[in-house]
Amino acid sequence: MSGKSSLHKTPDCVRRSSRVHCLREITITSEGHNEHIVVKAPDLSATGMFISTSRPFPESTVLNLRFRLAVTNVEVHTRGEVRYCLPGVGVGVEFIGITPEAAKDIARELALNEPPRRRRKTAPHSRNPHRR
Repeated sequence: MSGKSSLHKTPDCVRRSSRVHCLREITITSEGHNEHIVVKAPDLSATGMFISTSRPFPESTVLNLRFRLAVTNVEVHTRGEVRYCLPGVGVGVEFIGITPEAAKDIARELALNEPPRRRRKTAPHSRNPHRR
């Protein structure tokens, strides 16, 4: 991935896409290490995830990710690069080198987890004083 990311480095900023909590399990290893890292289930988006962990990871650390989507039960293997770290809270990770099939599986999972949209009620035309 290029040195400049389209993701924001701080969690206070507006995200490119919404996140949902929709994973059954996740396994993480830092590239170059054999240690498996225990984490709480993350929030997932189309481009990455926020992983709750007390373990700090420097920005640009590449993680190997394996996770199972909750609704479709699809297992995804990909890599992610740490974009920001909140010490004691977790890390924001952007997917890198994700396959088109895995991206499609995640998009499907996110669509299945979206809350139903509420319809806006409109006033009947006869009550609209500006309508002619």
